[in-house]
Amino acid sequence: MSDTRFLEIPPQLAGQRLDRALAQLVPEYSRNRLQQWIRDGQVLLDGKRTTPRAQVAEGAQVQLRATPQPPDSPVEAQRMDLDIRYRDEQLLIINKPPGLVVHPAVGNRDGTLQNALLHVDAALATVPRAGIVHRLDKDTSGLLVVARTLQAHSSLVRQLAERSVKREYLALVGAEVVAGGRIEAAIGRHPVDRKRMAVRPGGKSAVTEYRVAARYRGFTLLNVRLETGRTHQIRVHLKHLGMPLVGDRTYGGRARYPRGASPGLRAALDAFPRQALHAARLGLQHPASGEKLLWEAEPPADFRRLLAALT
Repeated sequence: MSDTRFLEIPPQLAGQRLDRALAQLVPEYSRNRLQQWIRDGQVLLDGKRTTPRAQVAEGAQVQLRATPQPPDSPVEAQRMDLDIRYRDEQLLIINKPPGLVVHPAVGNRDGTLQNALLHVDAALATVPRAGIVHRLDKDTSGLLVVARTLQAHSSLVRQLAERSVKREYLALVGAEVVAGGRIEAAIGRHPVDRKRMAVRPGGKSAVTEYRVAARYRGFTLLNVRLETGRTHQIRVHLKHLGMPLVGDRTYGGRARYPRGASPGLRAALDAFPRQALHAARLGLQHPASGEKLLWEAEPPADFRRLLAALT
């Protein structure tokens, strides 16, 4: 089954190669596959066949006829309890619990959000990645949008590329932050540990804004807003500024205790099993009606208990 999409090049992608621009507009497809479709004439730039290296201008019109290949190993539908905060013909809004992997991968072939979504709606098998257009780390909780149709999928991917989707997080950091700020620092693979990301030259542009929500002795609760969506972006950016997330063993190391911390607080910090990061607000434009929608979700119980221990 083919999927024809009509895309417009946004200002931030002007001047890039066509294959690179498409890789950002339709990230569910690999760049190699996009290049092959361009060569095969399945991509038209302003109505004409072209090459992967062609430069694109702002406002250029792209017609893409995608012919997805079936996955080598179809994802199995599995019954799981999901906290569905919104549902209509186009969208699902999920409040993901900590510990739930989003996509099947090596070591997590089942028991993922994608498995659960296919049980909720079998038709999601016809949408790339079962409609998941952005992801949360396994141990990050909170709101995530799922596209139920190809129309919704194209709309949400475009909104993400245009940076019009509002994604706000609660982040507890092991530092006393004086004021909010804005982080503009490119992120790429760590030069030594390939499982980690790092701020480094030549990485992908990444922008994070933060402001203080609450202060504790030795800690600060931040409201964090993403403009871009790079892998581990919040974790890497906050670590780069010397304020790692509480519980983040990958980027923050061992637990830090404020001077004079009670045994109860030490125990609470030691017991917190994940990074203290929660996707609390999600806003977007409805793919069909154009209505601007906003959802909010309070942190899960483990996060709330940790905050209570700090007071």
